[in-house]
Amino acid sequence: MTQYAIATDLNRCVGCLGCVVACKVVNGVDVGSFWNKVLRIGPFDKPEKASWEDVSMYFLPVQCQHCENPACVAVCPTEASHKLADGTVQIDKEKCIGCQFCAMACPYNVRYLNEEERVVEKCTLCEQKIAQGELPQCVAQCGARARFFGDLEQGLDSFAGAGRVEHGGEVGYDAVLTTFTTLGELCEDYSDADVHHLPNAGNDPSFVYILRNAEWKGEK
Repeated sequence: MTQYAIATDLNRCVGCLGCVVACKVVNGVDVGSFWNKVLRIGPFDKPEKASWEDVSMYFLPVQCQHCENPACVAVCPTEASHKLADGTVQIDKEKCIGCQFCAMACPYNVRYLNEEERVVEKCTLCEQKIAQGELPQCVAQCGARARFFGDLEQGLDSFAGAGRVEHGGEVGYDAVLTTFTTLGELCEDYSDADVHHLPNAGNDPSFVYILRNAEWKGEK
């Protein structure tokens, strides 16, 4: 069964917030509201005489996790929140009554009420783009090439990231995006112990975070 998700290599993420800005622009997210946000985790305690190499800190992008068993869908009284065959969780604004039960049920605090439209909004995984074979905007605009999109059923190594830029064998301002890179070819070697999820409250979050040589603050 298809389960679209995003995998983020946290060892590559530099906290530039490019994904946050790209998301707001393409989806018209209001100032003060976010479909995607980046948290700084750390720095953690270190030995008294530690060097900069001993500092442990990383940036954690958080958005709707498009869970396998979404609590938001279970509590929605109008079925506005629903799960599609591709595994994504979407909101039908025509059915949403703005009760915010879903926002209260979400363990990640990634839903909010659009005060003007009086409906709940969140990350849609750029359904308008993935339906046309494109990448979610936050993945396509990741300058560090830390974010990848794909189907969990196909394995993490198949997840696609921002394309290579090539023009006449050189990279330049007039370069053209030609092909997607994949997590398997770009991400440094990782083990099962390096693959993590946000804390599971029974909802089984789908998004994956790869973190090596740092103290993870969520769940495996």
